[in-house]
Amino acid sequence: MARQTLLIDADDTLWENNVFFQKTIDNFVTQLEHLGYTREYVRHILNETERRNIRQHGYGVRSFGRSLEETYLKLAGNSARNEVVQEIEGMVRELESTPPHILDGVPETLAYLSRHHRLILLTKGEPAEQAAKVERSGLQSYFDAIEIVIEKESETYGRMIDQFKIVKSHGWMIGNSPRSDINPALQSGLNAVFIPHSATWELEKAELESGNGKLLILAAFRELRTHF
Repeated sequence: MARQTLLIDADDTLWENNVFFQKTIDNFVTQLEHLGYTREYVRHILNETERRNIRQHGYGVRSFGRSLEETYLKLAGNSARNEVVQEIEGMVRELESTPPHILDGVPETLAYLSRHHRLILLTKGEPAEQAAKVERSGLQSYFDAIEIVIEKESETYGRMIDQFKIVKSHGWMIGNSPRSDINPALQSGLNAVFIPHSATWELEKAELESGNGKLLILAAFRELRTHF
């Protein structure tokens, strides 16, 4: 195969991410059971709060913590207790300190791919937080470049194409999110590799759309070695 440019997502593609957020959410919802709301309703309010805060404050643990606190205060009303707010802050600190848990097969697959292709890490989120994750992961040496962006939209991929002079037919986006990794990459004319993750964040789910490029669906990251 000719040398390709592989843009590779980080969270839930290279390392576990959303499972830790989900665990925090489950604990949070359990703490709110005494308020009398169903778990589904609490999660619905949290999702709506997260959508609003993402627009105002971006992604990341701190924005997530803000959403948890605002959801609690909204649902608890006049019965809100300061000790519960402090417990929420403690859960967020624990989440923030959780080290990256590298997914199975990732290091050896990156080592193989980096010998044959140009690898660019493309992750979105709060810049300092994402940079710290990348550094702690120990995977940065496999990449020719590391790009941390606020959002992944078709315009983002257009900038990547221009910045790195990517030939679209030889460019691929690899990730687990239909909304951020696959659909906008295909819309920009790139190819894409969709590697589903069982714990993909609810706000990242979407129907797969068609584009000008090729779409490859794999069950695991290590399967990239048989295609590239």
